[in-house]
Amino acid sequence: MAAPSPLDLGKRERQLVETVYRLGEASVAQVLAELPDPPSYSSVRAMLSLLVDKKILRQRQEGKRYLYRPATSRETARKSAFHSLLRTFFSGEPTAALATLLDLSAGQLTDDDFERMKQLIEQSRQENR
Repeated sequence: MAAPSPLDLGKRERQLVETVYRLGEASVAQVLAELPDPPSYSSVRAMLSLLVDKKILRQRQEGKRYLYRPATSRETARKSAFHSLLRTFFSGEPTAALATLLDLSAGQLTDDDFERMKQLIEQSRQENR
């Protein structure tokens, strides 16, 4: 069974996961220090343990404390989350997701951004032949 996507997590769980990805590896105290409006230490410890059970994070013991790190690369997590997003909100249609991205980014994209997208589309087209 595949690990849950970050989209399948609650808001606080996503904050914890994002913090651990950003720090690379962190103790409960380090994660707690990074959270806006943090819950109690024991709540963070319990949520991190649940994320280990869900196979989103891994843990190792160092002395008396546990250190948490991502179970997968950021790229793997990103792809999993986007795949879930695509299925959930765009009926699995990449063009609908791209149209939404372009709509939301109107006025923010540079000619370099459009050129890079064009190159990525052409590369994908070549790989699909």
